[in-house]
Amino acid sequence: MCGIVGVLGNHEVAPILVEALKRLEYRGYDSAGIATVNEGHLARRRAVGKLVNLSDLLVHEPLTGKAGIGHTRWATHGAPTVSNAHPHQAGPVAVVHNGIIENFRDLREELRGHGMSFVTETDTETVALLTQYYMSQGADPVEAAKQTLARLEGAFALAFLFDGHDDLMIAARKGSPLAIGYGVGEMFVGSDAIALAPMTDRIAYLEEGDIAVITRETVEITDANGSLANRAIRTIQVDATRIDKGGHKHFMAKEIAEQPGMIGQALSHYLSDEDQILLPGGGLDFTAIDRITMVACGTAYYACLTAKYWFEKIARLPVEVDVASEFRYREPPIPERTLALFVSQSGETADTLAALRYCDGKASLIASVINVPESSIARESDLALPIYAGVEVGVASTKAFTCQLTVLLLLVLKAARDRGAIDEETLANHITALRGLPGIINASLALNESMRETAMRLSTARDVLFLDVGRCIRWP
Repeated sequence: MCGIVGVLGNHEVAPILVEALKRLEYRGYDSAGIATVNEGHLARRRAVGKLVNLSDLLVHEPLTGKAGIGHTRWATHGAPTVSNAHPHQAGPVAVVHNGIIENFRDLREELRGHGMSFVTETDTETVALLTQYYMSQGADPVEAAKQTLARLEGAFALAFLFDGHDDLMIAARKGSPLAIGYGVGEMFVGSDAIALAPMTDRIAYLEEGDIAVITRETVEITDANGSLANRAIRTIQVDATRIDKGGHKHFMAKEIAEQPGMIGQALSHYLSDEDQILLPGGGLDFTAIDRITMVACGTAYYACLTAKYWFEKIARLPVEVDVASEFRYREPPIPERTLALFVSQSGETADTLAALRYCDGKASLIASVINVPESSIARESDLALPIYAGVEVGVASTKAFTCQLTVLLLLVLKAARDRGAIDEETLANHITALRGLPGIINASLALNESMRETAMRLSTARDVLFLDVGRCIRWP
């Protein structure tokens, strides 16, 4: 998934943008770029490959300015080349984009009819050119961006920067997450709160269809109906130590090691001192549920498959599990007394969110197991169950997966007790076993580390032995 960052700041923005993009490297990318406005002049730099290539380019061809946007791209439309890298610029406008513009071919043909030409293979260039066209017809930047956004079909998060306007940025969200960060005389945009963490901890998440007109002092948000909207500003605690490697060789090793602590933290939020299972909000009465439909993508889907076995064996509750991308298009019937349960680490998985919206008004209750309480899936659920795994950077998932399983198992035990499938003694035994899980994982990880060190010592001894044998063979 691509990464977006934008800054209207009080300092030179290029190094700030690059540093923020580094915090989004975990998403995967094959090119990167930034654009800035300096004394009214819009300029950009882009490079293929790792961010260090962009950093090297900026040493030789620096960009100045205190307003800018940046992007890490994972190629979808068009190969990973400099010309296809973001930001895309068309005359006075530069754009960065996450998602897919589904009607970009039709828009291309329309723009060709206006005499406009294309230099990339991407769908995003269409957004920049369409905005340029509306500006050429007399629209100001804000109006041109809004006219462009009204024409787009698909899923996207977008940030616009304009020549001649060093105190203006426009952000829009439809299907892809985007957040606004609030500073003192500064404003920020990011596809991920992680990117904004060093700059601000005051974040507002745009909702579906929102358009934000941003200056250093103000943010004006309009919703999908064009009405002014207020989005709650939250104080987000993103621990910086969660985003560095903490002495480990890579993030995945660190997050494997964090599993016992995160599982213990999840258990502490859901279990009382008397070993009662506590769900947030009004909780969930499983006596009113006859079946469960579970929907997810990727690793979360595997967590659902495991939970299906538990729900059916322990709670005697029938479960169907679907991959979200298939569920949303086959539009299955949802019987009465169905719990629709959605699992997502980010809480912004587009197919899972679309499946949730399909179930809205059909299922008796919509619940979600998520890692980001402020996410779209969490906000649109009747009951959101955080997994408390903290920021996960490594790929593939480790601690988020095991924390998902932990929360799902607690839900299974709650269902089993509500439905009379297990008695209090059996429930207590299960909870006692769960409380011991962090210690068992710690011991397992320590054993694995010991085995790894032994293997390394044996490997070193083997190399020395082979070297000595080689010397003996070559001895004159």
